[in-house]
Amino acid sequence: MRKSFFLPLLLTAAAYLLLPMPGLSSSLQQRIGATQNRIDAKKRHEGVLTSQITGFNLRIRSLQGEINGLQQRQDTVQAQLNTKQAELDSIRNRLQIAQDRLTRLRARLVVAQRVLAARLVALYKDDEPDMVTVVLESSGFSDLLDRADFLSRISAEDHRIITTVRDLKAQVTTQVHNLTGLERQAAAAANAIRVKRDEIAAAKGAIVSRQSDLVVARNQRSGALSQIRSARHDLEGQLQGLQAKQQKLLAAQSGISVGPAGPIRRGSGRFIWPINGPISSGFGMRWGRLHAGIDIVAGTGTPIRAAASGTVAFTEPEAASGGYGNYTCINHGGGISTCYAHQSRFLTSSGAHVSQGQVIGLVGNTGHSFGSHLHFEVRVNGAPTDPLGWL
Repeated sequence: MRKSFFLPLLLTAAAYLLLPMPGLSSSLQQRIGATQNRIDAKKRHEGVLTSQITGFNLRIRSLQGEINGLQQRQDTVQAQLNTKQAELDSIRNRLQIAQDRLTRLRARLVVAQRVLAARLVALYKDDEPDMVTVVLESSGFSDLLDRADFLSRISAEDHRIITTVRDLKAQVTTQVHNLTGLERQAAAAANAIRVKRDEIAAAKGAIVSRQSDLVVARNQRSGALSQIRSARHDLEGQLQGLQAKQQKLLAAQSGISVGPAGPIRRGSGRFIWPINGPISSGFGMRWGRLHAGIDIVAGTGTPIRAAASGTVAFTEPEAASGGYGNYTCINHGGGISTCYAHQSRFLTSSGAHVSQGQVIGLVGNTGHSFGSHLHFEVRVNGAPTDPLGWL
């Protein structure tokens, strides 16, 4: 008797222990909200860093354009400097040749002058015969002519040598003077070009330094962005685990079997599909009035995903929503919202922040419905619009 009396009590206690505790769902929701807030903070930080990195990239590219322009100018000026330096080298080579020649002519002139002086001294000492002596000592007319011509040639040759050397010296001196002037001009021009080139190089160097600083700053922010993105991914994994735990808890409390959510279905639009399934009724006029969304067929208990991240504006039960049955609307910001009707169960609550792809409820047949399906709406500033344009 005693065993049969206590057995129902033990079974009741065990069943009570297996039920979720009243505060557990609320605690999970708080943890989900806190995790979502941390994810949102990470995303905002990512956005700031991404904007900064984009700005750095734009400034780096702009500076690269300036560097390329300065490099072209520097190359042009360097080509001018190379041409002017080659001209200067040619002038200096010509000047060196002229100076060497002038040195040799000066030496020849000194030698000629010394030879002439020596000859004049010798003539004076030897008392070189004049024309009378030459005539008297000549053996004949032919010999006389030869002697006279010899004397005149000695004088003329000495004069010609000295005159030639002096003329050449004068010419070379003039050439050296002219080349020296050209050298000064070419050197001045080369120096002016070199100064200009160095100024351009200095300006380019300053910009390159600025660009390097920007690259360092950008790389630092890129590293920070990578770390924050990795942390966000970890938080999103935690969030998915918490949401799955919450969904199991709510399903256990409601006694409704939860089917598989299936893979996320993406189209070409901004939103993901809330469930996978065929469309049984599209957006537009139906039975004389606007059918404000699309009907997607799925079995009862199929998880419904949030089409985009946002804040749950309200969850309205079947008794309050009329034909929509259990009805949830999510505000995505910018006047855009999505709504989910005919649910068998809510898996979120008003004011909760949900992420894209998060399960927010289960497909059902509540309200004015002729079979298990999801009625999905997209509203812009409260006005219904065709959801297919967003999926």
